Amino acid sequence: MKKFVMAALGGTLAGMVVTTQVAAPLLAQESEQSADVYEQLDLFGDIFERIRAQYVEEVEVDELIEAAIDGMLTSLDPHSSYLSPDDAAQMRVQTRGEFGGLGIEVTQEEGFVKVVSPIDGTPADQAGIEAGDFITHVDGDSILGLTLDSAVDLMRGPVGSEIVITVVREGEDEPFDVSIIRDTIKLTAARARLQDRAVVLRVTTFNDQTMPNLEAGLNEQLEEAGGIDNIDGIVLDLRNNPGGLLTQAIKVSDAFLEKGEIVSTRGRDPEDGERFNATPGDLAEGKPIVVLINGGSASASEIVAGALQDHRRAIVVGTKSFGKGSVQTVMPLRQDGAMRLTTARYYTPSGRSIQSLGVSPDIVVEQPRIRPGEDDAEDEARNRRSEADLRGSLNNDSLSEDELRQIEEDRAKAEAAAELREEDYQLAYAVDILKGLSALAPQQ
Repeated sequence: MKKFVMAALGGTLAGMVVTTQVAAPLLAQESEQSADVYEQLDLFGDIFERIRAQYVEEVEVDELIEAAIDGMLTSLDPHSSYLSPDDAAQMRVQTRGEFGGLGIEVTQEEGFVKVVSPIDGTPADQAGIEAGDFITHVDGDSILGLTLDSAVDLMRGPVGSEIVITVVREGEDEPFDVSIIRDTIKLTAARARLQDRAVVLRVTTFNDQTMPNLEAGLNEQLEEAGGIDNIDGIVLDLRNNPGGLLTQAIKVSDAFLEKGEIVSTRGRDPEDGERFNATPGDLAEGKPIVVLINGGSASASEIVAGALQDHRRAIVVGTKSFGKGSVQTVMPLRQDGAMRLTTARYYTPSGRSIQSLGVSPDIVVEQPRIRPGEDDAEDEARNRRSEADLRGSLNNDSLSEDELRQIEEDRAKAEAAAELREEDYQLAYAVDILKGLSALAPQQ
């Protein structure tokens, strides 16, 4: 018994010795890292003092410190940044859906300011700014080399004032100037309309209004159609939607899913990951859904498109989305400022990370740039000629008045569909998909 106790004690002592031998280098390494951090902070203090005392012009201490903080955050990724008290207040207003500006969502790519998407109905949208445009100058001054926040500050200004931005666009040989009048941006987060027998839900952003707007708009259009049995399905238009609140993306996805995972987030610590699941209930009651995306669909838009695609609840049509698969957390700081920090990546239900890859549509449909000329108009008119246009053609006297009326109605619908293809080819394609699915569905 004594031997056993001694053996046990010996094992314990040996373990203690080994632990001490392993822990000592770790403690030394941690202490060395801490010393390096303090040395770097001392270096920062030295540089700060020299700038404050010897820079060619007097500098504002507060602005210098804010610039240093912002530089530290923006060096991490394009979406982390420092928000001054004014910027933080403006961000809180934006999430409520009303703010002043041009109406564009921008990011930074290799030092250039890139348009993620213009927002529907805003001055930038009306001026013809497109997703993928690069902004190089503001009022003639180059913004190359500025931080994203600094470039955005140059584009801000009083409502009603004019700004001239220089744009570089793929397919255009030379940069060109665009004049825009700043305005108060009032976002209608979601709008609904009937297109033939499809309800088109246009979601422009994900803010506090998104889900209430979407649900109210859908119910209104279903009532106008005479009930859900009188529609072929729903087109969820997320094109040029730069994203927004994760909570709203989850709610919109949940609105059309009965069960299953919507999205998961994973941070540095695996224990910090979260999974969000759908709850029973489908606003569309099983009707087919087509989701429209393009290169301006980012972040929350990609969460919705990815979730509905993975669950095979919707057909995704359009072009590859933007590829922003990271989650930013806004953390309040002292003096009413805030820090926007990338804290996690999000993953679709199948485990896909969309970061830098985007959502690939099930059916790739480009939006053609239509530039009709006089010859095109003549060709179109020639192609529309029929037997009825020939002089002396025979009349069709075999149809009743009701049959003739039905033919005229069908012809009007066909002409409206043709006009839609000219105006918005991707949307027309989505509506045609729903028509085809409805035609193939078993009759009740």
